[in-house]
Amino acid sequence: MTHDGHPCFDDARRHTHARIHLPVAATCNVQCGYCDRRSDCPNESRPGVSSALLTPAQAAAWLDAVRPRVPQLSVVGIAGPGDPLASADLTFETLRLVRERHPDLLTCVATNGLALAPCAEELARIGVSHVTVTLNAVDPEIGARLYSWVRHERRAYRGREAAELLLAGQTSGIRALKSHGVAVKVNTVVVTSINDEHVEEIAATLAGLGVDVHNCIPMYHVAGTAFEHVPPPDDATMARVRAAAAGHVRQMSHCQRCRADAVGLLGAEPDPAIAALLQEATRPRLTDARPNVAIASMEGLFVNQHLGEARGLWIYGRRSGRIELIGQRSAPTPGSGPERWAEMARLLDDCSVVLASGAGETPRRVLARHGIDVQLIEGLAQDALEPLFRGGEVPKTLRVKPRACGEACSGTGNGCG
Repeated sequence: MTHDGHPCFDDARRHTHARIHLPVAATCNVQCGYCDRRSDCPNESRPGVSSALLTPAQAAAWLDAVRPRVPQLSVVGIAGPGDPLASADLTFETLRLVRERHPDLLTCVATNGLALAPCAEELARIGVSHVTVTLNAVDPEIGARLYSWVRHERRAYRGREAAELLLAGQTSGIRALKSHGVAVKVNTVVVTSINDEHVEEIAATLAGLGVDVHNCIPMYHVAGTAFEHVPPPDDATMARVRAAAAGHVRQMSHCQRCRADAVGLLGAEPDPAIAALLQEATRPRLTDARPNVAIASMEGLFVNQHLGEARGLWIYGRRSGRIELIGQRSAPTPGSGPERWAEMARLLDDCSVVLASGAGETPRRVLARHGIDVQLIEGLAQDALEPLFRGGEVPKTLRVKPRACGEACSGTGNGCG
């Protein structure tokens, strides 16, 4: 298997070949004991953090803007800030756009592997050549200590049952990728006193699966996680672990623990100009095909409703140079799952943006795939509409942060239906 052009799979390429990670995957289906994706310090380089979350169209536009600034760019990856295959439709749509607009670039995905097996064929068909799977245990008893929960088909699993489910998805997914000729790298996060004596067994299993590269990573200390009091393994431990694993599968030793919005050569300092382009990419834009804005509102004047609870949406457009209310449309009936949001997308086929006080991941994902950007704000609608129709962005004073499902509405916490 050749790894030409991929700096993570080939140490010789890291000084000459650059990568970009497109942050389009918001949610995760596994809670690792060492991970907290809620914080974002621009000086931190670790998986799971990003300064922005993009729709597929925004991600493609950001790549278009970045590529002339990074002539060494050879790889486009999707690595979070959640798990790319927990939001597989957004990941696939983004990869298709990349393939259409930049067919010469390699594409890769980094995943925990839970949902990998059913996605492997489509990843290969789209042209993904490299996949990284984070696999931290092949013994379910050890895995049960590493993961707080695993979510599969709207049900949460814990303990040994969760670890067995995750391991089954990882191993079957890796086999499926190898059957399609995809290069596979496995990341193992080494956690002191939990899996540090287990890594050689992991490496032996990976060799049997045909894994190309193994990357042993010391746990990154993150305050507020379940493992915040666990010390990271020292250099001597990591050297011993890697030496033992090297007897089974080729080791990577130059990992930079990249962010979900990383750009450039491995280890290079972030470019402020590219960071500014990322923020610019998040700005919603009205188009000639979709010139209107919808708001979730109780009375049509304020943005004050959660999208999942809105019975109707108020539509604003520009008429004779003025922003005017042009109508109200009934929202689809709750209870039909993702189809409800696909129906809403059809209902709003003339809108580029929806303003709501809250929205679940499912509606945001489905509407984004149909070219509709959901912006979470609270306040007077006109204060957001005026800058949007001028080609600007929603004022920061109006924005609200996405909440966990069930926090901002009367739902069950299992996703908007």
